[in-house]
Amino acid sequence: MRNIFWFICFAWFYTTTLLAQQSVNSSTYSFTLDEAIEFALKNSYQSINARRDVAKALKRKWETTADGLPQLNASVDYQNQLKQPVSLIPGEFSGGEPGTFVPVVFGTKQQASATATLSQLIFDGSYLVGLEAAKSFLKYNNDVEQKTQLEVRKGVINAYGSVLVAQESLKIIEKNVNTLEKNYNETKKIFENGLAEEESVEQLQITLLQTTSQLKNAERLEKIAMQMFILALGVDSNSSIVLTDNLDTLSMKNIDQSIIEKPFVIENNVDYKLAELLTEQRRLELKLEKSRALPSLSAFVNYGTQANSNTFTFLDSEQRWFQSSILGASLKVPIFSSLKRSARTQQAKIANEQSKTDFERAQQEIRLQYDTAISNYTFSIENYETAKKNLTLAERIEKKNQIKYKEGLATSFDLRQAQLQLFSSQNEVLNAMLSIINNKAELETILNTPNNN
Repeated sequence: MRNIFWFICFAWFYTTTLLAQQSVNSSTYSFTLDEAIEFALKNSYQSINARRDVAKALKRKWETTADGLPQLNASVDYQNQLKQPVSLIPGEFSGGEPGTFVPVVFGTKQQASATATLSQLIFDGSYLVGLEAAKSFLKYNNDVEQKTQLEVRKGVINAYGSVLVAQESLKIIEKNVNTLEKNYNETKKIFENGLAEEESVEQLQITLLQTTSQLKNAERLEKIAMQMFILALGVDSNSSIVLTDNLDTLSMKNIDQSIIEKPFVIENNVDYKLAELLTEQRRLELKLEKSRALPSLSAFVNYGTQANSNTFTFLDSEQRWFQSSILGASLKVPIFSSLKRSARTQQAKIANEQSKTDFERAQQEIRLQYDTAISNYTFSIENYETAKKNLTLAERIEKKNQIKYKEGLATSFDLRQAQLQLFSSQNEVLNAMLSIINNKAELETILNTPNNN
């Protein structure tokens, strides 16, 4: 009975654990695009590490600040002279013959001491520059986090749109395959009855085989697109994701002419902020090198106690301890370094000038990125309108050729060409919608629209 009881307990524990693991590994999520962005900004791998970088920068800022605050250190020392040093004194000191020496041992065999020292930096030019640099470094990491959030947002939008396009493409190709199979089977029966040429069957078979191959590839692409989206979110790879936004609705939502007319304030661009901070860092480095020529002043006070004994009696209440205390100050004045400091200052000065040039180049690159993004976004909208019109025409042409083919007024080659044109137009519309979504995200990233709003 006892064995049966333990077996049941083990089986229950194993089953519970297995179900729990399956529940964790098979989590199900449902997202609109906005919900996916919000989720990724909190849970994606890049966002998590970006927040950690900011936390490290805060600690580094305090580390630099603490250098100028009071520092208290304590030390406890214990010495046991296993073999005490011997000194020689003139023999006449102890009544001996002149010219002779008597060996003597001074002091006790064991010694213990405890000392506490309080130090304070009074003035140091490099410390003041360090405080400025720490603040600048913190701001830099905050801007890096903002850039990471923008990149995460853009990545989620691209991945979300790619999944929708892959899913929609899969549906369209499945529908096309069904239509082609119907045409192929009908034509094959007509051929078997001697009312059609074999070439007509072969033409339709070629199209059917090509489209079936595209269907298999579309299934693989849909899985890859979903895996990329899961990676962008930062969830377990075995999770099940349901996208609730519709591709048509999402693409129409991203057609916004007002964003093109919005004035471009380059100071809001996060790359501009980072480039400006890099220039600020080089300026601080130059200021730091100049500060090394200034004197530094610090002060300290300590208190100590010491005891001596030939045996270990330092924990006894009768042991005598002797106190001491020192108050002091230290002034360091750089005088001559064989032009070493001057060389370092000149290097920092050149680096500062280089950073200013890089900053000007960065501004030109950002403006070029903006102009390119505007052009791409405008073209994607125009291309989408053209693709929709072409799809409407291709559907009409394909429908007419279907009717003509059934009535014997068109060949299978004509029907195949019309079908291929339709399939191409369908694909162009999907790509045009994805292009609108992606180019809008790119433009918003350059404008830093999410953070400005």
